[in-house]
Amino acid sequence: MAIQKSVDLCVMRIVSCVPSLTEWIWDLGASDQLVGRTKFCVHPDSSIRGIPQVGGTKSLKVEAIAALKPDLLIANQEENTREQIEACEEFCAVLLTDIKTVHGAWKEMQRIADAVGYREEGKTWIARIKDAWGPQKSLHRKVAYCVWREPLMVAGGDTYISDVLNWWGLANAFGHLSRYPEVTAEMLLKADVDEVLLPSEPFPFKVRHQSEFSLPNRLVDGEAFSWYGSRMWHACAQLRQIVG
Repeated sequence: MAIQKSVDLCVMRIVSCVPSLTEWIWDLGASDQLVGRTKFCVHPDSSIRGIPQVGGTKSLKVEAIAALKPDLLIANQEENTREQIEACEEFCAVLLTDIKTVHGAWKEMQRIADAVGYREEGKTWIARIKDAWGPQKSLHRKVAYCVWREPLMVAGGDTYISDVLNWWGLANAFGHLSRYPEVTAEMLLKADVDEVLLPSEPFPFKVRHQSEFSLPNRLVDGEAFSWYGSRMWHACAQLRQIVG
């Protein structure tokens, strides 16, 4: 899936199906071009509520999207469903992203900025983020990053989350596994982790869940580790605090 049609930037109407990229488009300065979003697109603030919802990231309402007459739809291989995105290709251009690394995020962020007519703003934002993140840190702690509770699932090594962990000096204990594997409490113990990270999304881990783990653990902001775009800037202070 890719951009199939040329788009007149002067009259561009954008539907974003990726929460972090909706925020990216907004922070670039192109909020007036956003005509549709998912129900999970909640940043940067309450003013985004005025943009019509088109369902969830994996439950897009294709007819509702078509009714908005978009010129461009922003999607992601992992967050969206192939069949729904292909259906949208019948009536608008699709910019499909695939982000598994920090460097890959910056590349795709610039591609989006170029596509929506904010190339220089994209360059400025990305330079700001790179400066704030600094060079990749030396690994100094081993962690397991949970993404689901029942069944217990963690982030594997070929994910954006894993690359963010590594960038900030946190070795992914399950980096040798792919995608989001199921693990057991015994596997966690054998992994010899220093800490288990329990994020606020996709499963919303709470204080009450911490007692289920016999290992040291910590609640963290899931957006800081799994969102790219301008959230990489907004969450920078939290990342520093977590890994410090």
